[in-house]
Amino acid sequence: MPLLILSIIQAALLAAGQVLLKLALRAAGTFNWSVGFFVSQLTNWWWLACGLSFCGAGILWMYILRNYPFSQAYPLSSLAYVFGMMAALWIFDEHISITAWIGVLLIMAGCYLVSR
Repeated sequence: MPLLILSIIQAALLAAGQVLLKLALRAAGTFNWSVGFFVSQLTNWWWLACGLSFCGAGILWMYILRNYPFSQAYPLSSLAYVFGMMAALWIFDEHISITAWIGVLLIMAGCYLVSR
């Protein structure tokens, strides 16, 4: 059970990092190679939040890999897809197809079986 809880947290941090990356890119404006553009990114706090989320996910992933069997830990990392789908629906108001929902249910079923 601790592996499942840690994997849920790690997957949530990973998905949050992706959401924050998308928000950072939205706030970045039109890309150009000017110094002004890069300086303007220093005040885009979405980048910091994104980096912290990815950093937390990476550190937790290292802990999981060190302390649990790879054959159980790696499949549970696919829970990030489930959280990503929820973010697409709730945060970005995207339409999710029925086949995508079936895929998410299969991922959840697989994670349940691996964690038993």
